[in-house]
Amino acid sequence: MFVINIYSHFSAAHRLDGYNGACANIHGHNWKVRLSVACIKTDSIGMTIDFKVLKKQFEKILSEFDHKYLNDLEIFSKHNPTSEFIAKIIFEKVSTLLNNSNFKVKQVEVWESEKYSVVYSPD
Repeated sequence: MFVINIYSHFSAAHRLDGYNGACANIHGHNWKVRLSVACIKTDSIGMTIDFKVLKKQFEKILSEFDHKYLNDLEIFSKHNPTSEFIAKIIFEKVSTLLNNSNFKVKQVEVWESEKYSVVYSPD
């Protein structure tokens, strides 16, 4: 099995309802995101998936969050837009686009700063 990783980013604001501290106020992050895809086989030229194809699908999903106030998005109407929930949502959305008999999204890692990240994997 091969594991392909790509990185991208988006900028967005959020606040955390019920949080006791500064994060209860509106604030923003430059979120960094890693997508990890497991691939079973290569094609006739030795590639599992073209990085450009993967990047296009990944950035299609991230564009839904870019330069948005996350709390206003329908997907966060019942959940705080925490790094954990953002990673899970991105995982689910990218899985819907990519998963097939050869590719499976393995995990998504979301950084809200250089020091803090969360990894989501359903395993």
